[in-house]
Amino acid sequence: MSSLAWLLVALPLLGAALLLLLGRVSDSFGPILATILSWSSFAVAAAIVVGMLGQDPQARAGHLHLFEWVHAGGFHLDAGMLVDQLSMSFVLLVTFVGSLIHVYSLGYMAHDPDKRRFFAYLNLFVAAMLLLVLADSYLLLFVGWEGVGLASYLLIGFWNHNPDYAAAANKAFIVNRVGDVGLALAVAMMFATFGRADFAGVNAGVPGASEGALTAIGLLLLLAACGKSAQFPLQSWLGDAMAGPTPVSALIHAATMVTAGVYLVVRSHAIFEGAPGAQLVVAIVGAITLAYGAIVGCAKDDIKKALAASTMSQIGYMMLAAGLGPIGYAFAIFHLITHGFFKAGMFLGAGSVMHAMNDRVDMRRFGGLSTVMKITWVTFGLGWLAILGVPPFSGFWSKDKIIEAAFVGEGWRPWVFGLTALVGAGVTAFYMSRLFFMTFHGRRRWEDDVHPHESPLSMTIPMMVLAVGSALLGLALGPTNVFTRWLEPVTGHHEHGEPVLPVPVLMGLTLLFVLAGAALAFVRYWRAEVPVVAPHGSFATRAARKDLFQDDVNDLLAIGPVMGLAGATRATDRALGDGGADGIGRLVTGAASGLRRAQNGFVRSYALTMLVGVVAVLASLWVMN
Repeated sequence: MSSLAWLLVALPLLGAALLLLLGRVSDSFGPILATILSWSSFAVAAAIVVGMLGQDPQARAGHLHLFEWVHAGGFHLDAGMLVDQLSMSFVLLVTFVGSLIHVYSLGYMAHDPDKRRFFAYLNLFVAAMLLLVLADSYLLLFVGWEGVGLASYLLIGFWNHNPDYAAAANKAFIVNRVGDVGLALAVAMMFATFGRADFAGVNAGVPGASEGALTAIGLLLLLAACGKSAQFPLQSWLGDAMAGPTPVSALIHAATMVTAGVYLVVRSHAIFEGAPGAQLVVAIVGAITLAYGAIVGCAKDDIKKALAASTMSQIGYMMLAAGLGPIGYAFAIFHLITHGFFKAGMFLGAGSVMHAMNDRVDMRRFGGLSTVMKITWVTFGLGWLAILGVPPFSGFWSKDKIIEAAFVGEGWRPWVFGLTALVGAGVTAFYMSRLFFMTFHGRRRWEDDVHPHESPLSMTIPMMVLAVGSALLGLALGPTNVFTRWLEPVTGHHEHGEPVLPVPVLMGLTLLFVLAGAALAFVRYWRAEVPVVAPHGSFATRAARKDLFQDDVNDLLAIGPVMGLAGATRATDRALGDGGADGIGRLVTGAASGLRRAQNGFVRSYALTMLVGVVAVLASLWVMN
């Protein structure tokens, strides 16, 4: 069945090409065509996975050769697709959740005059993301990597007539380029170290490479992952990316693109296992980001930005798990899959609320919506329970496994990583409960011109499907460890050590922290009166509202020096480049002016010049003799 893998990318890519090339001709049928092609890609993916399930686990992976690509001297690299358990897990997530978001967008973007172009960009993104996860080499992965970056830029800035939205798109694009430099340099180092850039060749060369080279490659790959997955210190773009239409936030900035960094780290596990130092940095970055996102999420009043902070934090959990080594790879991907369902569902729920509230995003102006938007309330509530990790919802089976894995090890690591993950679960319960209660419960704080109502079926049906996944997906895959066994041929089989605290104790502590966080939010944002205007707050609150001054730090450490260097370069260019060119011009002009005065048209002047010349020649001959 792997021979069909090319269709996975070709179908949505065809949709993007048709909608963009046909232009206004496709306005009437373009969105429907894009949605059909996305679902067709999912159907092909499902057929491939069914075929894989009928084979022995070790024989499920397949390779599809596409064409000869790079042949330069002794270096040869063909383009191909790697169809294995890891890539197909992502393919199913991208195509299924992506197709649901296409359906949702039919209702959400129904009145937008440029909806055809929006759906073209959605198809382009799906195609690029599928190429990224199906590529059989780092170089082809880089093509998909850049493709999702381009599609993200186009979709964030879709309403670019708004200067703030255009600036947000530019910010996301520029910050991601920093990470892309890391991936480009990592691929270059692979050429230098292994002479190969395909996954099989690189993995085969890892045992013979030096730890220093592997560490450098691993850190560069981590830099790439930080940019694409909004991890510390390249996380500043994600909150601003909420400027795009809400379906974009659900597809790209919750379920798919921001998880590409986690995929890259897990796919490169052989490199990181050969470079323990780089692997430790991955875990540290994940721990910092999960705490950072949780703190920022506590202070956001914009419903989409609060969800963005949550996404950043949850991907921090995934990155922490990936950095724990073999014990955490499967848990990282498992949480990535469950998170794709419940977070996409909550983003679509946020879009449904905005649809009902005249596009307002300030939760302080919401409240009491559970009585008028029951479907949105129930579906969002299931996602809320899932992200809290309340049993038996999906987050309980995936996030709690990461917390347990973080407590495995020796020395300081289990205590630092484990406690960070544990406390993060409590803070997550607080800020996500804050969001849920401020939006759906408490006193109605609507303005007079708002008349909330439930969204159309084209929007609520995808929300219901994702809510079912939020409730049942973890229950279907978690208790029997079926997902872990599914990934073993790729990530390897590893016996999991025992945590430094007994598992029942960890489960009890996690649930206690979650209940405490939710209870605190209940008291402050349901029982108590929520001010319509945010109070000034403490310094910590103000810092969290400003993303812990991340933009200010970036301005100080990066933007300011770069602008200063640009100014100095411009001044140098004016002095040396323009000055030198102007000087030569003035010299030529002066010489021409002198010669012009000699050519005055008077015969007596020419005769005098000739006489002077003759005298000068005779004088020189006399002197020489």
